[in-house]
Amino acid sequence: MTDQVPPTELPEIPGKPTSASRTTLSHIMTHNDTNLLGTVHGGVIMKLVDDAAGAVAGRHSGGPAVTASMDEMAFLEPVRVGDLVHVKAQVNWTGRTSMEIGVRVLAERWNESAPPTQVGSAYLVFTAVDADGKPRSVPPVLPETERDRRRHQEAQIRRSHRLARRRAIRELREQRAADGIED
Repeated sequence: MTDQVPPTELPEIPGKPTSASRTTLSHIMTHNDTNLLGTVHGGVIMKLVDDAAGAVAGRHSGGPAVTASMDEMAFLEPVRVGDLVHVKAQVNWTGRTSMEIGVRVLAERWNESAPPTQVGSAYLVFTAVDADGKPRSVPPVLPETERDRRRHQEAQIRRSHRLARRRAIRELREQRAADGIED
């Protein structure tokens, strides 16, 4: 669903700096968020990640954007009831109609003054859509800092890997179909 609009149909859109759409979503974890082990359920963290990334994608693209994929969701430390979770998200890379959003998840005890600990990270790809759900153009992201430039370069590598993986799977399926093997 990403980057399917022919480039000849796209008007020039001025770029936006990374800081224009960067956002933080904070949420305190309660007993309603726990799994059977008594820690916060990974799905709760994933929803917060998707919510923050969606806000960034909508802000950057100036309208609706939908989740196309989530890559490399890493859970580094458990999150506990009473933790104040901060989900920090920013645009790392943009294509014609899609954006990679990088997300860091931090947690701190609600009643302590210790610095937050990184407990997770993820990369999501969002596609900007119009009122009919069709892909629409997004502004290029303009990295501002050395860290933004590094994240932009890393995002290009992840994109290449996503495309290569998709192509390899398609070729394998085509070969299996040609050999008469059903999936």
